[in-house]
Amino acid sequence: MIKPLLIEIVVEELPAIPFLKELPNIEKKWATILEQNDLLCEFHFYYTPRRLVFWHREFQTAQEDKEQENWGAPLAIAYKDNEPTGAANGFAKKCGIAVEELQTNTRNGQEFLYHKSTIKGKESKELLGGMVQELISQLHFGKSMRWATQTESFIRPIRNLSVVLGEECIEAQLFGVKSSKLSFGHRMVSFEPFSFEFAGDYFCKLEKHGVILYPNERRKIILDQMEKLQKEHDLQIEIDEELLDEVVAITEYPTALVGNFDEEFLELPPEVIISSMKEHQRYFAVYKDGKITNKFIVVSNAYTKDFSYIIAGNEKVLRPRLSDGMFFWKNDLQNGLQNEGLKKVSFVEGLGSMYDKCEREAFIAQLIADQLDLDEEKELLNQTVMLSKADLLSDMVYEFTDLQGLMGYYYAKKAGYDELLSTALKEQYLPDGEQSELPSNIFSAIVAMSHKLDNLMGLFSVGMLPTGSRDPFALRRAALGLFKICKEHSLPLDVEKVIEDSLEKYPNLQKEQLVEFLNERIYKLYNDVNPSVVKAVLQSSGKKDLHSIILKIEALASIVQSSEFKSLSDTFKRVANIVKDVAIDTDIKVDEALFEEEAEKSLYSAFEKVNSKIYTTLDEELDELFALKPQLDNFFDNVFVNHENEAIKTNRKNLVALVYSAFKKIADIKEITI
Repeated sequence: MIKPLLIEIVVEELPAIPFLKELPNIEKKWATILEQNDLLCEFHFYYTPRRLVFWHREFQTAQEDKEQENWGAPLAIAYKDNEPTGAANGFAKKCGIAVEELQTNTRNGQEFLYHKSTIKGKESKELLGGMVQELISQLHFGKSMRWATQTESFIRPIRNLSVVLGEECIEAQLFGVKSSKLSFGHRMVSFEPFSFEFAGDYFCKLEKHGVILYPNERRKIILDQMEKLQKEHDLQIEIDEELLDEVVAITEYPTALVGNFDEEFLELPPEVIISSMKEHQRYFAVYKDGKITNKFIVVSNAYTKDFSYIIAGNEKVLRPRLSDGMFFWKNDLQNGLQNEGLKKVSFVEGLGSMYDKCEREAFIAQLIADQLDLDEEKELLNQTVMLSKADLLSDMVYEFTDLQGLMGYYYAKKAGYDELLSTALKEQYLPDGEQSELPSNIFSAIVAMSHKLDNLMGLFSVGMLPTGSRDPFALRRAALGLFKICKEHSLPLDVEKVIEDSLEKYPNLQKEQLVEFLNERIYKLYNDVNPSVVKAVLQSSGKKDLHSIILKIEALASIVQSSEFKSLSDTFKRVANIVKDVAIDTDIKVDEALFEEEAEKSLYSAFEKVNSKIYTTLDEELDELFALKPQLDNFFDNVFVNHENEAIKTNRKNLVALVYSAFKKIADIKEITI
């Protein structure tokens, strides 16, 4: 039989951030529990700050009966002289029947003892109480608490429980709270519970008691109200999706309202105003004509017709927050950007202070500038990197840690530093996420790469490597960031050489280990490319700078993905096999006077034309090299490479090696698999 099932767990207000972190797992965990109890069905999960609700429109009132087959010993062993043996008696006891009731069945041409039984499914109401308890024990929100005389803990005290199957209240209990057909509405409607008879009655009464249960509906209400406010007040609201998720999670009856703050606070950088509003008060920033205004949007959870006192209260609360920001701002401007204090700020154990880190980064920046022939910027680079972490000493960054780098930008601008310097301070941590922006210019790119390379070399040198899914210092992201920056700005940076030249700064660094780690990240960057293409490029003998590697992978990948590559692959794999004992990396000599066959002359002539051309792109060069296929096929069909004359044999191998060597400057073709 099928009946609707409603489960509601009423709690004191859930903290939004830990709840939202666990939110993606809640439905999965309940589905697993349903499956383990053979009661899996479609359900919906809803939440407000005070309740977790599971709604099953069609729920089995009992588990389905199961057929169980048991096979025993072969008949020849089960009976002797027509009398049951211990094997037969034991099997009968296992099946819970008398020996006389045993049956036989044939399997693989042999007769065995056999018993088939039906296991009656349990009623759902016998299982639901334990299932709800199991769910609560599996929910992990970080910190939890105990209350009253409870020895168990949960994120917040549980105040009510309803497990209702059809119209029947199922016996269940959580933290001493027994299941009932009661629930609670919005606090401003009533503190008293309301009763309901069945699920439909619950949903109807909940809305009448000031609770909008469905998160998506609350989200839509908030967005619709914001759109209306934008039109009414001729302004633009910045919709921060993370903040919106929080607001949806902390409201049962949301109402978007416009508040104001004093215009004097607009002297602060916009990010400071936004951080003050968002982190402490969960307000949305408001803009007009692209500039932040002295207004904000607060989403109230009040159930009332008069919101004036709520707006006034939020305006009153925001003022001291912004006043603190103004104090930090003026105090930091007065102190200016200074880095001496960084000598007292530790970076990581074994890697000294933040000042030491800046000195290492400055050293790396000089190495990169040398590679990129940027001698004129070297002095400014050194000054920039040495000031890059100075804002960590500011009051503002102490209060709002996510503003590090950005505050350095504002303080540097106010102090009149070079625009390149101030911009680089702001962009030094980019990219800082999957979809993050990249440094806007080469100068900033060098500062950002220096920061990432010091993190990589430093942390690898003290053994703080990523393990499994753990990467507390975001070293994988740092490595990917290097490649993305080089790709964006076409920077021919030889990272391996930078590491080699920096070893004196990192005495315990194992260069090969770090290089292997960086190469693994290239596979990640090109996860949609045939992995053998990346491997072939990494084993090439040509330029090893990141930009060249990127260009090689992208050029080769487009050819390997083509339908014609299979026929090309066979020919060029043969090239690689023939010259496997030739020293490719040496100066390969070919003597035309030793040519005996027309196919030799034809291949050499075609290769010389390809080799003498100047190419503007790798795509052109690869196309020309692969276009040698007809001459190579002709050579393989008509020329016997292993000639009895050793000089001719070597000459023919060297001729093929010339082609292979030209390819290997781009990629080692023998590594490509399709």
